[in-house]
Amino acid sequence: MSFIINRRALMATAGFGIGGLMLPGGAAMAQALLGLTGFTHNVASGEPSQDSVLLWTRYVSATGAPSKVRVEISETQDFAKIAGGGQMTTGPWRDHTVKITVDGLAPGRWHWFRFIGPDGSMSPVGRTRTLPAGKVAKFNIAIFSCSNLGFGEFNAYGHGAMRDDVDLVLHMGDYIYEYARGGYDGGAEFAKRIFPNDEILTLADYRLRHASYRSDKQLQAIHANFPVIPNTDDHEGTNDMWEGGAQNHQPDEGDWTNRKNAAMQVWREWLPVGETPWKSYEIGDLATYYRTDTRAVARSKPYATADFMRSADPAKALTEFRDGAWRDAAMTMLGSEQESWLSKTMMKDAGVWTVVGSGTNMGFSSTPQDALDWFPKDASERAKNYARQGIAASKAGLPYNLDNWGGYPAARSRLLAAAQRAGANLVVVTGDSHNGWAFDLPEGGKPAGVEFGGHSVTSPGFESATQGVDPMMVAGKLAADPKGELRWADTSNRGYMHLSLTPQAATNEWVFMDTVKSVSMGTKKSHKMRVRAGRNVLEMA
Repeated sequence: MSFIINRRALMATAGFGIGGLMLPGGAAMAQALLGLTGFTHNVASGEPSQDSVLLWTRYVSATGAPSKVRVEISETQDFAKIAGGGQMTTGPWRDHTVKITVDGLAPGRWHWFRFIGPDGSMSPVGRTRTLPAGKVAKFNIAIFSCSNLGFGEFNAYGHGAMRDDVDLVLHMGDYIYEYARGGYDGGAEFAKRIFPNDEILTLADYRLRHASYRSDKQLQAIHANFPVIPNTDDHEGTNDMWEGGAQNHQPDEGDWTNRKNAAMQVWREWLPVGETPWKSYEIGDLATYYRTDTRAVARSKPYATADFMRSADPAKALTEFRDGAWRDAAMTMLGSEQESWLSKTMMKDAGVWTVVGSGTNMGFSSTPQDALDWFPKDASERAKNYARQGIAASKAGLPYNLDNWGGYPAARSRLLAAAQRAGANLVVVTGDSHNGWAFDLPEGGKPAGVEFGGHSVTSPGFESATQGVDPMMVAGKLAADPKGELRWADTSNRGYMHLSLTPQAATNEWVFMDTVKSVSMGTKKSHKMRVRAGRNVLEMA
């Protein structure tokens, strides 16, 4: 059953919301986007527990003045019996967004909710679900990441919204992108939908960018149908951000702390998420999900392979880095406070599965020595240089990407060792890379967990640089990793993951959409892998 949206309705309305910004007069409409009145961006829910859920909407009064907004929640679609509710006053200080946590709800139940404005108007109806308590035989999670509006249609959201086998949605980050039109997008056709036109730097900029993304009907559908727990990655702020800066933040773009604070404030305003940067969610006796922050809170500044390539002897520089700074125990993704919280909470975890959400890949992956052969003659020098850097790093025994957990091996070891001490069945779910991955995660020569790495909703993967080369060959070469952690890869498809948890196994399916160039619910053949309880190693499903 798909209560909020069906295939016919989606195909008829998917272009109506943000597509309207591309019609004549669309620029003027975009300028007024944050000045729309009433319930401007549908509804959403998040932060589910066994007896509570956070409900979200945005309501702007005709005058823009503060408004008192109510919410009702019911176990039936007709709202014959109200199970709970609440109210709050919103206004311009929070961009007119409304977030109300309703408790006293029954566990493991679908609930319907609607907001009521001060003028008596009602929002669209949303559907959400509380987390189950006690014994749980099965729980299904849809997992998304990297949704760049400038690269195409959000068909993965639309497809996921129509499923009747989803209990919870996770978003692993890069929910929006910060670039100006033409900076990182698919070109004029889809970039027209991005507002503001320039790179976003200020509180007002981030609000308008979120407003333009949340006007997409397929994104609205996934939020209206299921509770969503979002993680942060870098583009919530700007590319490759860390505690004290970012690759895509320059001195002439103002104070970094102000920009980061603005980005994170707007992320909390526009997403159905609480105020704490990390949190755990108990799924009965079956699992615990851990939402983490690996970017904004305490992440150390990442190293870049390109910097070593500029030295007089790159091979020597990379070797010295491998034996020195790369192993520095002070390098952190989570920070000591979050590390301590995660380690202690995992020790108390009574569920079969410990599911940790992380913005970036944790598994070790290197670049094959023949990677330059994958590129067409007219490939950009940027793409070929990226391959050259990866090859040089691999020769030195380093991973191809120092911006993910590969650049923080001591921090990775601490997390995996904590999972081993807890006796956890560890499943790490990730995004960021735009490609699909399946890793074994060993520590100290023993299995510690597995990783299911998600491909993107729209952002391009390796196929954008290796055009004309067999993507199966590329994926196979990557999977021939000397460390043996990478078990499978996909480098050419967009879509999402569907993770099914039972007491016996965690089975992950990579769902591949036919296209992102037009609205379509068509899919290609998917891929499945699983890990059985007590094994902490992957196998085909």
